Amino acid sequence: MRRLEAVRRVDVVEAEVVVRHRDRAAVVDRADRLGLAQLYQLRGRIGRRGQRAYAYLFHPREQSLTEEAYERLKTIGEATELDLSAQARYLCFEEMLDAGGFDVVDVCTPTPLHAEMTRAALAAGCHVICEKPMALTVGDCDRMIAAARESGKILQIGHCLRFWPEYVKAKELVDSGQYGKVVAAMFQRLGSPPGWSLDNWFVDESRSGGVALDLHIHDTDFVQYLFGMPKAVCSHAAAGPQGSLIHIVTQYIYGDDQVVTAEGGWGMTPGFGFEMSFNLILEKATIIYDLTRQPALRVCPAAGDVFTPEVAPQDGYVRQVEHFAKAIQGQAVPPIITLEQSRDSVKIVEAEKQSIRKRERVAVR
Repeated sequence: MRRLEAVRRVDVVEAEVVVRHRDRAAVVDRADRLGLAQLYQLRGRIGRRGQRAYAYLFHPREQSLTEEAYERLKTIGEATELDLSAQARYLCFEEMLDAGGFDVVDVCTPTPLHAEMTRAALAAGCHVICEKPMALTVGDCDRMIAAARESGKILQIGHCLRFWPEYVKAKELVDSGQYGKVVAAMFQRLGSPPGWSLDNWFVDESRSGGVALDLHIHDTDFVQYLFGMPKAVCSHAAAGPQGSLIHIVTQYIYGDDQVVTAEGGWGMTPGFGFEMSFNLILEKATIIYDLTRQPALRVCPAAGDVFTPEVAPQDGYVRQVEHFAKAIQGQAVPPIITLEQSRDSVKIVEAEKQSIRKRERVAVR
């Protein structure tokens, strides 16, 4: 197996898989060994309230761990309350897979590695949960789907908004028809530039896909989940000082009078913080969610008082892992996320980028 040159080290957590976020835990009982492909960062599935835990495990030009890397790894352990002292350590991903005996591999690496590492893990007989976006291109997504089908193992892509309690509740209300049809929908996801990644790979569009594929795809995917595949998109974007996109606005065209837009950006100043929100205008109600407000979720009926509906406990990070855990244990789970839908979200974003370049509406095919 060809060495993945960008991968120098992979750590392995043995015994139970404990996933923590906001001081809660979900336990995957039967995943006796988890291969954790953690190169530059550990995203939301392992973290604590209000923060993400990032693992900078080594200097990219060196084969061995530096003292700084050891300290960063120690910090990850302290932040997540995970005992990392007994981890087996490998110099490359292939070495870990060759050691064998893994039930699950969690791919939390930079996006260019998703496709190859996922396919390798599936071929080694492991179930895989892979961070979003699925891959940089639709072609890579298709190859991942084919590998999953061939292996007979489960592959799940981490589109956490489909599991986020407030977004889940919004979809339930829309699907119920209780408040009529959606007339208009607006989604926003805004923050400052992601400056924490090693070599600043996040803002390198060739490696991360940029703001459209790494950040904005959250809302693109939820739009697809709520309304299905759009017929076309019309997108506009602003570029930062280095020429890369930092802000994108898209209208998703469904062939009727419905207006659906999503806005995403990481060009805000540091003091802005982070905002994710939506406004759903239905015939008989408006459903509002704003992370920065309390209560964050409100339903404003045309008749009756404004209220906050009860939502499921925990957050989307934990709930998506619970879903994955049930699936790999053979339990029946609802079709919340499919591989084809994960690929199609990448396809929609590709159309959005094409719309930006051409300055015109682009069909989604």
